Amino acid sequence: MASLARVIHDFQSGDLSRDEFVAQLDSTLTTEGLGPTQLLEMLGSAQRKSPLPDDLYVEVRRRIEQLRVSNVAAGGEETGIQTTVEIPSLHGMGGSYAASGSNTGNAPGAAGHDQIKGTGDTLNNRFVLEECLGVGGMGTVYKALDLRKLEASDRKPYLAIKVLNVQFRGNPNSLVALQREARKAQVLAHRNIITVYDFDRDGPIVYLTMEYLTGKPLSQLLRTPGYQGMPVRAALPIVRGMCSALAYAHERGFVHCDFKPANVFLTTNAEVKVIDFGIARVFQRPEEESDATVFDPGSLGALTPAYASPEMIEHREPDPRDDIYALGCITYELLTGHHPYDRLSATQARNADFKLQRPPNLDTKQWRALRAALSFDRNTRMPSVTRFIAEFDNEARAEKSGTLAKAGLAGFAVVCAAVVGVFALRSAPSRQGETVASAASQAAAEQTASSAASGVDAPASAVSSAPVSAALSTPAASPSVPASALASAASAGASPRVALAAPPVIPPTPPVPKPALTLAAIAPALAQVPCSALSASTQDHSLSVRGYVSQRYGEAHLKETLSALPGVDTVALDVDALADDKCDTVKALAPYWTRNWQTGRVAALHVRPPGGQLTEGNPLVVDVVTPAYDSYVNLDYYQLDGSVVHMVPSPRAKDNQAPPHYSATIGSAGDWIISKPFGSEMVVLLITPVALFDKPRPESEPRADYLRALEARLAQIGGKYGQDRIVADFAPITTKPATP
Repeated sequence: MASLARVIHDFQSGDLSRDEFVAQLDSTLTTEGLGPTQLLEMLGSAQRKSPLPDDLYVEVRRRIEQLRVSNVAAGGEETGIQTTVEIPSLHGMGGSYAASGSNTGNAPGAAGHDQIKGTGDTLNNRFVLEECLGVGGMGTVYKALDLRKLEASDRKPYLAIKVLNVQFRGNPNSLVALQREARKAQVLAHRNIITVYDFDRDGPIVYLTMEYLTGKPLSQLLRTPGYQGMPVRAALPIVRGMCSALAYAHERGFVHCDFKPANVFLTTNAEVKVIDFGIARVFQRPEEESDATVFDPGSLGALTPAYASPEMIEHREPDPRDDIYALGCITYELLTGHHPYDRLSATQARNADFKLQRPPNLDTKQWRALRAALSFDRNTRMPSVTRFIAEFDNEARAEKSGTLAKAGLAGFAVVCAAVVGVFALRSAPSRQGETVASAASQAAAEQTASSAASGVDAPASAVSSAPVSAALSTPAASPSVPASALASAASAGASPRVALAAPPVIPPTPPVPKPALTLAAIAPALAQVPCSALSASTQDHSLSVRGYVSQRYGEAHLKETLSALPGVDTVALDVDALADDKCDTVKALAPYWTRNWQTGRVAALHVRPPGGQLTEGNPLVVDVVTPAYDSYVNLDYYQLDGSVVHMVPSPRAKDNQAPPHYSATIGSAGDWIISKPFGSEMVVLLITPVALFDKPRPESEPRADYLRALEARLAQIGGKYGQDRIVADFAPITTKPATP
C-alpha cells in the first residue's frame, strides 16, 4: 500500500492527476496505520521538499484531522488526542499546528480552486462520505451514510456515491452525462446490474447515488499475487453473471462501452454485479428517441485500451459485439491469469499478428466460443452474448444432452423390447416357448418404459435378457439343468421340463469377525494428549490421525500411545509439531478445530505460499472458505512476541459477515507485512454464527488478554447457538529475516 509520502511524490511528478491524488489520499490515510502526529510530520517533510498547491495542502491537513483510525501497535494515537507538531505554513514558513479537529476548509489559498469533497464531508446536509471505494473514469466513489435513513432507523443506511471528477465538472455535458446514467440505470433493472437511485448536485459538486455493495471488484482477484487462473467450473458462475447482465442491456439497446474487470463486482453474497454504465451508448434504435441525438456519452472519451474492441478504438458506432470482445478478454484472464493479448490494445495485437494460445482446461466447443469472442473483426466475432454462454457453458450443455440421452436410450430400449417380442412370437417352437417369450417381452417393455418415465437409464438386462430367453424358449437361468440337456432338447425341438437334482452344498461357518475400531473408542485417548488438536478416522482396525501436537510430546510418543489402544492394528499420522508457546492458543481453540475437520473441514484457511515459509517484507496473504451457512469470519495473526493482530475484523477490514460457501483472499493489497521478531507463528480462522464481539477490539493486543475474552465469549455463543456452529482452522507459518 502506498504511503502518504509516496502519494504526494507521485502527484508532484505528474504520475497522479488531481482527482487521483485526492482519492488515493483517502485510502492511504485509512491504511497507513499511523497516528495524526506521524502523518502531519510526514506531510511537513514532504511540503518542505516540494510544496503542494495551497488548496491541496489545506485539504490534506484537514483530512488528517478528521482521521478516526487508531493503531496502537503502530505507535498511533487514540482518537481525540491533542498534538502539536511543527509543519510548514501555506507559504513555506515554519509554524505550529494543532491537530484538534479545527475546520480548515476555508483556509487561505483555497479560493479560486474547484471545491473538493472527500472523506468526512457531507453532501447536501444528508450524505456523509465515510470511505473512498475507488476512482473511476468519470468520478470517485465513496461509501456514504444517509442521515435520513439513519433517522428513520433504516437497517441499511449506507449507499455508494459517485462524485464527478473535477475535469468533468468543467465539461458542459457532465450533468447531462450523470442524468443519462441515472436514467439508463433505472431502465437496466437487473439482479446482475448495480441499482442506481438518482443524481443531484451540491453547489458545483455533481454526484450519483447507488446501492452500496460489499465485496471486491474482479480486477482485485485477477491482480492477486500468484493468481494463475481458476478451473472452468469455478469460473462459470462469474461468466454467467457477466453474460446475464450484458445480454439484458443489449436486449434493451445499450452497449456498456467500457466493460472491464474493474466494472465487474463480486459481492459477499456470491453475486456478480456489473457497474458503471456511465458511458453506455444506445445502438441501432432509429425508431426510438435516442440519447445520442442530444448527447453522446462517448464524447467524454472514457476508454480502457486493453479491453476495447478495434472498432471502439477506431471510433466506430457502438455495437453489442464490442462488449463481447471485452467479455472474451475477461473470461480468458479469469481462466488463465493473464490477458489474451498481453494487455496490448486490440489494434496493436492485430497489427502484430498476435496468435491466441488455447487455455488447457477448455474443451473444443468452449475454445471455439472464446476464440470467436476475441476476434478482431466484428463480422467474425461471436454475434451475441446469449450464443456465447450457450456454447461456453459446458455444464448447461451436459445437463441438456444428458436429459436427451436418457430419453433416447429409454425409447430405444422400448423399441428393442417390442422387436424381440415380435420375433419370439413368430419363431417359438412350442406353446410353452410362446408363453416364455411373451413374458420376457412384456417384462422388458415394462422395465424400459418404467425407466423412461423416471428419467433413469434402462439397465442392460432390459435389452439383453429378452433375446436370450426368447431364442432358447427355455428356463435357461435354472442352474440345475445341465448344458448338455439344454443342447439336446434344443436340437430335437423339444422343451425340457425335468431338472436334474444337484447335491446340496453346505457353506462353511465363517469365523466371528473382530469388532471394528470406532472413533468413540479412541476419543478419550486423543483427549488426553496435551497441547494438541487432533482429528481421527478409522477403517476396520486402521487408525489415521492428523492435526497438531506439541514438540515436547512428539510424533513418536503419539504413535506409540495410539498403537497400544485395543483394536488398533496400524496407525498413520499426518501431524505437525507446534512450539510450546502455542499451547494456550491450541487449548482454547482445539475443540473447534477438531469439530471442523471431523465434519469434512467445512471452513478452510490457506496461507500463501503453500507451506507458510515467509520472509521479512513479504505480505501475509491468506485464502478463506466459509461453511454452508451464514457466518462471521474472524482472522487473527498470533505473533511470536505474544501479541495477536486482528486481521478481520479490523479498521482495515471492518465487514466480516459472509454468505454460505464464500471464498475470499485477505491481505493481497499488502495490508500486513512480515517483520521481526521472526520464528514460528500462526494464523487462526474462527467462524461464528454471530459477531464475536459487540465492539471493535484494538488491532493488536496481548495474546493472554484476548484468549481470556475469547474463551468467555465462545462459551456464551455455544450455549445460545450450539457448539457445532463454531469451527476453526489453523495455519502455522515460519517467518525469517531477509537475506542481505
